[in-house]
Amino acid sequence: MSPETAVASALYGEITDPRKLGKYPELSLPEKFIINDNMFIFPTEKAHATEIVRGPNIKPLPSFQPIPDRLRGEVLLKLGDNVSTDDILPGGSEILSLRSNIPEISKHTFRYVDSSFAERALKKGGGFIVGGENYGQGSSREHAALAPKYLGVKAIIVKSFARIHLANLINFGIIPLTFADKQDYTGIVQGDMLELDAKGLKKTLRVKSVTRNVEVQVELDLSDHDKDVLKAGGKLAAVKYHSIG
Repeated sequence: MSPETAVASALYGEITDPRKLGKYPELSLPEKFIINDNMFIFPTEKAHATEIVRGPNIKPLPSFQPIPDRLRGEVLLKLGDNVSTDDILPGGSEILSLRSNIPEISKHTFRYVDSSFAERALKKGGGFIVGGENYGQGSSREHAALAPKYLGVKAIIVKSFARIHLANLINFGIIPLTFADKQDYTGIVQGDMLELDAKGLKKTLRVKSVTRNVEVQVELDLSDHDKDVLKAGGKLAAVKYHSIG
């Protein structure tokens, strides 16, 4: 729709031929625009030394380390199918008001699934999460990946991922793995100690349960670009967070 048709339609309340309006008035721009900038605070000559005052819930993004070649940790939580981003990090004004305070908002991770999760994850130095089908369904809220990352979650092993949450996990440096044989899901339980050789982020990897002395084949079916993003997840997260925080 042309601008002329849009104007005519708005005036008549229905799609209207702009020629019905007759001849348009001739408009001319003023020679000079009056600008009122008395509410502006312009930077000083020493702008670099200016203190940035942040609200109480605006904190810098914690620094994340590059993904090591070998990961080791406990299965912190084992979940079923269709785990939503609201299950991972609940919504609501009480929690979402903390979205620019990652250490504080992360305390609510899996709050209604296992209220001890956040405290356990920090105490144990992070670990793994195991889930079923369609893990991360629901909203595209990136904090559902960012909060577990802060708590030290190294990798998530599931039967399948929801597409958008999978992308968020990659962006924030959490390795998203799927069981090559979905029946292997039953062989891993919460509390198992796992080891993963992540060197090179190959398409096919093996996770070893030190607790049970068994190995499970998992898949990391990502493009080379996604792998580069995954390796640099923490750095990309910092750029994105500070650009919108």
